[in-house]
Amino acid sequence: MSDLLERLRGRGWRLTSQRRVVAEVLDGEHVHLTADEVHARAVERLPEISRATVYNTLGELVGLGEVLEVATDGRAKRYDPNAHHAHQHLVCYGCGAIRDVHPQGDPLAALPDAERFGFTLSGAEITYRGLCPDCAVATA
Repeated sequence: MSDLLERLRGRGWRLTSQRRVVAEVLDGEHVHLTADEVHARAVERLPEISRATVYNTLGELVGLGEVLEVATDGRAKRYDPNAHHAHQHLVCYGCGAIRDVHPQGDPLAALPDAERFGFTLSGAEITYRGLCPDCAVATA
């Protein structure tokens, strides 16, 4: 069983066949699918699942804090099931590929007190950008 399915079961979330398929599609490392990609993969497993059901389920999962909504550079939002493990993202300028990365150190500590303007910090989202190996070769 996937980590996401286990977390949802632990919360007592009602796992209909549609919800289960969406959770199964989101399983894995470095998963950052758009809603349309989730729908396309879900249809392969459960042909009668509707686009609206996928969108609603993704919205519920984000609302529960079980899936992160990742938006980069005005591209379609992507959904990341790695919501319970601190990480940042590495994004390719060329193809839009996203990878989870785990830099050392506390990103909150990196912001000097003088730059906090009295804010009490609770989180930081850092996005590293560059070209993936395939796009780097294509532009060389």
